[in-house]
Parts: sequence; structure tokens; C-alpha cells
Amino acid sequence: MLIGLLGFTAYVIFVMIVADWVLTLHWAVQFLYFAIAGIVWVFPAKRLIYWSAGQ
Repeated sequence: MLIGLLGFTAYVIFVMIVADWVLTLHWAVQFLYFAIAGIVWVFPAKRLIYWSAGQ
């Protein structure tokens, strides 16, 4: 659980740092970045939840 929380925290920090740079780009690039960054975290979280539930 601790590793999952640390990984999620690292992901959020990374996304925020890159977002500062992305905000200077065209709106379409911003849209793609935030859409992808908002969905990508779900896949590792899903595996962590299944693992913690014992499945």
C-alpha cells in the first residue's frame, strides 16, 4: 500500500511539473496531455486494488 501511495505521489508531482511546460503550448496539445495524464494513472491503480483485494 505504501509503495502504491508513493508511486501515485511521484506520478502527480511529475504530471504537475510537466503541466507547467505544457500550459505554454497550443490548446490542442494541452487537451491531449491532460486527457492522457488523467487516464493513465487508472491502470496501475486498478492492479493495486486487485492485488490488495487478493484477486
